[in-house]
Amino acid sequence: MLHDQETVLLQGHIIDSLILAKVLDTILMMGGTFDLQDMQIGKTREEPSRARVMVQASSAKLLSEILHAIQPHGASVENERDCRLAAAPAEGIFPEEFYATTHLPTQVRVRDQWVEVEGIEMDLGILVYPVRLTARTVPMGEVKQGDQVVIGREGVRVIPLQRPRNRDVFSFMESQVSSERPHGRVIGDIAKRLVQLRIGFREGKAGNKVLLAGGPAIVHAGGREALAWLIDEEFIHVLFCGNALPAHDMEVDLYGTSLGYGHAAGRVVPHGHEHHLRTINRIRAIGSFEAAVKSGVIKTGIMAACVRRGVQVVMAGTIRDDGPLPGVITDSLEAQAAMREAIPGIGMALLVASTLHAVATGNLLPATIPSVCVDVNPAVPTKLADRGSFQAVGLVMDAASFLRELARELAGCSTMRER
Repeated sequence: MLHDQETVLLQGHIIDSLILAKVLDTILMMGGTFDLQDMQIGKTREEPSRARVMVQASSAKLLSEILHAIQPHGASVENERDCRLAAAPAEGIFPEEFYATTHLPTQVRVRDQWVEVEGIEMDLGILVYPVRLTARTVPMGEVKQGDQVVIGREGVRVIPLQRPRNRDVFSFMESQVSSERPHGRVIGDIAKRLVQLRIGFREGKAGNKVLLAGGPAIVHAGGREALAWLIDEEFIHVLFCGNALPAHDMEVDLYGTSLGYGHAAGRVVPHGHEHHLRTINRIRAIGSFEAAVKSGVIKTGIMAACVRRGVQVVMAGTIRDDGPLPGVITDSLEAQAAMREAIPGIGMALLVASTLHAVATGNLLPATIPSVCVDVNPAVPTKLADRGSFQAVGLVMDAASFLRELARELAGCSTMRER
């Protein structure tokens, strides 16, 4: 039972990652006080530090709220206890007081042992198998009656991310969104990461795939060729999209238009508003976009590049979809599950010009996966950060400009010339 004070422990690189400062600041902002009882600072960058902090509050309720707020920074209660479990009362229903996960690495204490939680992502529950000493996340809709689910916050330890050694744009571990900052340095850092990941991917190393979640603005704004080049050059390995991106991509190949706008003519063409429907109808008749590419009906563009390079494509539909194309998953929970299955092995995510797919993908990604959110609307990367994806770098620019600049940067890398 919580009282008006509790001692918490912080361990790791809590100084250079500013974790200690964030914890103490959070305690004060929420109306609590603290007593720094013990502090051991690592003498080298590699040596971890340790702090013991007494947190005090005016009530047990406020203390509980403070402990909840500082837990994502790695603050764990000193008096270690096993996590509390309760049986799910029915299928698709968590027990009351269930623990809701963050996207940070998490451990639970079971039978006096700390157990790693598998499949970590935000906003899920934790399912524990006490006999096997294993734990994994579980979506609310997939929990079964009688499943043992973690409740409360006792016996739960969140591991904060440490600031990486290489000082690039991903080192700051916070989303900074601005339309007035130069993008060149950021895109250069992204390109360097992509080159490293491609080398690892070609060597067969795990965790080196790159995911791109994109919207139809990529095609409309003129980024189709750049994205197809990135796929052909093996910088993209998984594609998340809806019905619109592939439909308009193939519309360009068949009719030279997207949403009826002629890319070569620079104007809306007569009856052009029908072209995406005729494209979808033709692909439905063929059976799939893969079959359309292999048969030679679709020759250029994003989907053609995906088929050539064996890119895994997950198409999650929405209520406004026309058709839709074959392969589009119209059940949102099924689509979410398909996206979740594609996450293992991802080493970086590019979220480009799609509010829904950016937020949905951000929710599925562990905090350990560096992400970039690109949109002409600053509200999109801001919304992603507000949802908890603090590791995402926000770029306010149009999709085509980002993809073209990224492709140009990659084409100029010495690694590209040497391969």
